[in-house]
Amino acid sequence: MPRSGKLALRITLVIILAGVLFLHFVLPGAVERSMNTVKPHEPYAISAEARALHETLFIADLHSDSLLWKRNLLKHSQTGHVDLPRLQAGNVALQVFSATTKSPSGLNYESNSASSDQITKLAVLSFWPPRTWDSLYERAGFQLQKLEDFSAASSGQLRVIKSRDDFQSLIDARQSDANANVVGGLFLIEGAHPLEGRIDNLDRLFEAGLRIAGLTHFFDNELGGSLHGLSGEGLSDFGISVVKRADELGLILDIAHSSPAMVKDVLALTSRPVILSHGGMGGACDTPRNLDDELMIEFAARGGLLGVGYWDGAICDDSPQGVVRSIRYAIDTLGVDHVALGSDYDGTVETSFDTSELAVLTQTMLEAGFSELEIRAVMGENVKRFLLQYLPE
Repeated sequence: MPRSGKLALRITLVIILAGVLFLHFVLPGAVERSMNTVKPHEPYAISAEARALHETLFIADLHSDSLLWKRNLLKHSQTGHVDLPRLQAGNVALQVFSATTKSPSGLNYESNSASSDQITKLAVLSFWPPRTWDSLYERAGFQLQKLEDFSAASSGQLRVIKSRDDFQSLIDARQSDANANVVGGLFLIEGAHPLEGRIDNLDRLFEAGLRIAGLTHFFDNELGGSLHGLSGEGLSDFGISVVKRADELGLILDIAHSSPAMVKDVLALTSRPVILSHGGMGGACDTPRNLDDELMIEFAARGGLLGVGYWDGAICDDSPQGVVRSIRYAIDTLGVDHVALGSDYDGTVETSFDTSELAVLTQTMLEAGFSELEIRAVMGENVKRFLLQYLPE
């Protein structure tokens, strides 16, 4: 080959390599930085009283999508909302990590079809294993394995919670000085479409460590209608079989993103309370993202637990004061025992604080006249009680 030809080949190979490196190391992070943002703000002023109280709280967050992104969650990052160092800085004891496996283009709260999927592009760009490119089940399993791998590499600082005993051990560990910063991670699927229409896939995911199962996401699936889908339907025959099998396994069901008809069907069918891991109250924030108060009252009467979100689609005002106003409304409407935190961190949302700054909620609740009992309940004691009763033995 002539020298000019060799030079051209080398240049071509360098360009290809540079392109691969850009796609692998640069583009996924740039995509996330554009989607998971924190509004610029001065450091929040936290009083000595609020700081002292915050440090004694058991704090739990029912929803984040941090496993979706190409980030090492054991290292502090300026990208997104959640990683282990920031969880520890915010005194978070338990984080529920969701696996998002399909998300349609044109994402909105009014209506979406299931004909498109943005997660496929992200999976390819982030160099997920090829088996995940065309399998929602494999995407769920891959994100669960990421959580397991982070735990294994954390020197005991991040523990995957799969049973009541695991959870009680976490609670006990955090009461000792040596393990006061240990964080528990609980795994959730956001929508049960990773089952791919097969009930045995629910058993397989349960055996691997799934403990909370969302039923739908932004589109109708094999189980029935989404709050943001096209049909508005309730549970399908397959959905009914999934709910029944989840009850048998001891899986916690999550009705976030479910249509009102599906929520009613689930409440009538299941023998166990369910959660709404991230959202708000229709009476406090009248958007298509939230269910109406009447249905939420029925949900709470059956023992349900609402995780109040931190983004405008759920609470209409994403300032700390706005989050606390929605929490206050939920307490007054549902009762203090049925309200928790459900940030939706790293779920392509903009917030006013990341998880390291959660003391601002304690501060704002004190300023709003919340009692210490209410603050402790909402920040995590309600989740603690719920999981100690409903996690598998």
